Formats: sequence, C-alpha cells, structure tokens
Amino acid sequence: MHIAESSTTPTEQVVVNGALFATLLLVDSLHFVFARALLPYFDPVVSATGVLVAATVQVGVYGWWRGQLTLGSLRRHFGFFAAIGFMVGASTGLGYMAVTFIDPGTASMLSKTATLFSILVGIAWLHDRLRPVQLAGAALSLLGVLIITFQPGDFLRLGSLMVLGGTMMYAVHAALVKRYGDDMDFVEFFFGRLLFTSLALAIFAATRPLSSLATAGATGWSILILAGTVDVVISRGLYYLALRRLSMSLHAIVLTLSPVATVLWSLLLFDAFPGPRQLFGGIIVILGVGIAAYFRSR
Repeated sequence: MHIAESSTTPTEQVVVNGALFATLLLVDSLHFVFARALLPYFDPVVSATGVLVAATVQVGVYGWWRGQLTLGSLRRHFGFFAAIGFMVGASTGLGYMAVTFIDPGTASMLSKTATLFSILVGIAWLHDRLRPVQLAGAALSLLGVLIITFQPGDFLRLGSLMVLGGTMMYAVHAALVKRYGDDMDFVEFFFGRLLFTSLALAIFAATRPLSSLATAGATGWSILILAGTVDVVISRGLYYLALRRLSMSLHAIVLTLSPVATVLWSLLLFDAFPGPRQLFGGIIVILGVGIAAYFRSR
C-alpha cells in the first residue's frame, strides 16, 4: 500500500499525526474490551471466529469493489498465509479466552510483551544484537511479567499465561510477515491474512459449544459485527498506516500507552480494575518494553 506524498505544512503534519496517534490508541485499546463485552453472549473462541469472519467479509467486499482483490496470491503463498493464519488465530483465541480469568486491563498490559518477544525473535532468527540498556529494559519487563503471573490464584495465572502464549505467537507471525510479506499488495495481503485466520479459528471453534450462535440475540451479534469493524478492520488498518508514517520508536511507544486506555475502558464498562499487584507489575512491563523498543529502534 503506497501513501501519496503530502503537500501539507509541518504544522499540519503535526496535527494529522496527533489525530492519528489518538485514534490508533483509542481503537488499539479496545481489543480485550471487545473480548470481554462478547463474553456473556458467545463462547470466547466462537466470538473470536465471528469477529474475524465479519472483518474478512468487509475487507473482501472492499477489495472486490475497488478491483484490488485477486486470489492468485493466495495460491502462490498458501504456506505463508496458512502459517500466519494459524499464529494469529491461536493468538486471538487465547486472548479471548484469557478475559474469562483476568480483567481486560491486566491482559492489555501483559500483551505489550509482544515487543519483547519480537526482540527475542530478532536475536534468534535475524541475529540482532542488544545494547546493555535494551537488556535492562527486557529484564525489567520480565520482572513485571513475573509479578503479575506467578502469584496465588490458579485462574489469574492461567489467564496470564494465555495472554503471554498468544502474544508470543503474534510476535512470530509479525516476524514472518516482515520477512516474507512486505512485497505483497496490501489489500491482498490483509484479506489473505484475515481469511486464513478465520479458517484457523473456525477449526478451533468446531470443538467448542456452538449453541450460543442461536441464543446471542441482536445485542450480541451487533457487538460482534462492531468488534470486527473497529478492532480488526479499522484498528489494523490504522496500525499499518501509522507504521508507514512514523518512526519505529515512536510507533512502539504510542502502542505501549494503549493499556492505560484499556484500564479506563474496563473500569467504565465492567467496573473491573487491576489489583495493586497486577497494576504494579503492568507498569513495570510497560516501562521495560518502552525502554527496549525505543533503544532498539534508535
């Protein structure tokens, strides 16, 4: 996806980027909020599948209407799309199940370890090297994870491990995309990613109770379609747009702030707030990830 050269003044660019920051933070913070909002209506894996299917249909219709969608790349890159579809599908399913055990704010703070996992993938796969300050940031982030995860309460521990497992798989998917997907047309890539993620989730959902599909009612289905639009189509679209407009350091730092909004959404909508230990550990995670991301990009 190519972005046309802008003729705006520096002041206008600041305003545009500021609006982009704010909108990206808003929609990125809603991932676990939507997962929690759908919990009373659907099985978590079934709701995750529905959200991805709704997003796939929307992007597919848009690509077909604009004449940008051909299926040749899906055949040529079947293995690539199958791999990232499985990774994102498993990550999304685990994230939706995790909010059964932990509040969205805690889940969102833990999910910021995606940056840390990306750094580890870079070391193992791309032979990156870390500066001492990056190692300190990574160690700080791991300390925060330990504070949140390894504490009394099997349900809290299980939910935290689900988020960490899903986040690790998402980081591996991001490395695959960076390595093999950069040269693809954006709409074809985005549609293929959503389609194969939906297929992977549908396989997972087939093992779950499907009775909620008939009992969710208009409210449940409305939230599901809204989640597909906001949490997938708009959120991921803005994610890639911001990645192309901003430096990697600023992009990572902006996304590191999203758990703050998630905690506020969770308190407002569900009257759920992280406990003192989760909040303290989450702050340490965010601080460590921010340090590692900033100095990695520099």
